[in-house]
Amino acid sequence: MTTFADMLYHLGGVPVAGFDPVMLGGGKWYFCDPTHGTANADGTSPETACSNLKTVYDKCRDGYNDGVIFIGGATAYNPAAAFDWSKNYTHLLGASSSVPGKGQRCRVVALAATALTQAMTISGAGCVFKNIQFNNETASGAVGSAVVSGLRNRFDNCFFMNPTSVTTQAWALKVTGSESAFVRCSIGQMTNSRSTSSIGLLLATTANSLKFIGCEFQSWSDQTAHIPVKIDSSITSEGWQIQFEDCLFQNLGNAALAYAIVDGATDTYHQIIFRGNNNLFVKITAVSDTLAKTYVADTKTSSTSGLMAVAVAEA
Repeated sequence: MTTFADMLYHLGGVPVAGFDPVMLGGGKWYFCDPTHGTANADGTSPETACSNLKTVYDKCRDGYNDGVIFIGGATAYNPAAAFDWSKNYTHLLGASSSVPGKGQRCRVVALAATALTQAMTISGAGCVFKNIQFNNETASGAVGSAVVSGLRNRFDNCFFMNPTSVTTQAWALKVTGSESAFVRCSIGQMTNSRSTSSIGLLLATTANSLKFIGCEFQSWSDQTAHIPVKIDSSITSEGWQIQFEDCLFQNLGNAALAYAIVDGATDTYHQIIFRGNNNLFVKITAVSDTLAKTYVADTKTSSTSGLMAVAVAEA
């Protein structure tokens, strides 16, 4: 078991990118290092870090603000089987570069040979994830990188990659739980190109009251059908809402995507709200296929939102 003071000593007294106020909650903390750790280590210090994330997660107690410091490096953690982060108030903080998107080297990657539906499921509530990258190298099928089914979780500077699979309905991040916040996260990316109507962010069932703040939704697609955000028809509850604040929706392909958001929610009253002055849509034809449920602070006219980026021809 490692205390906060111990961690300051072990890490040279210098706060790292993964530090968070939850470390002051009195929980026990463990270290995972897939690059330099060993499988049978106790994980109580960086010097005795365990290489297996599931092993140190199993040491954490449900509901006590315990957590794992994931030490970044050249080697990813590859789950051998379905991995459900089901303990409440149990945290995963990456000690790595805090560069958004491509910067994190604290990686949870489902290998192609393992053929998992997702690299990790987060079903616990009140958890903090910071500087963690999720990817799924499964070659085909409606698979994804991570599922968030728990309530009131926070994700800071996490990277949810588009999976290797380009099967229709494959997704980078699937959220089915409510009241979570995603801050400066990257969802999708331009490395694994999209050739079908795959999805960046998939919202389903009760994914209500979510906030995306300073996030980027990116893709490389040479056809129009890739969907940065899909709201599934399984969302039927009244009073459903989602907020995007200062987010980037970007496609770097030869074709412009048809929509940034495909809104299939079947409840009679729901809201998609854009906040802030820096939401931007690049190489995308329309914000949503159901604009009647989309709300924007219009700084121009009622017919021009000003959200779309356009190429400028210089004189």
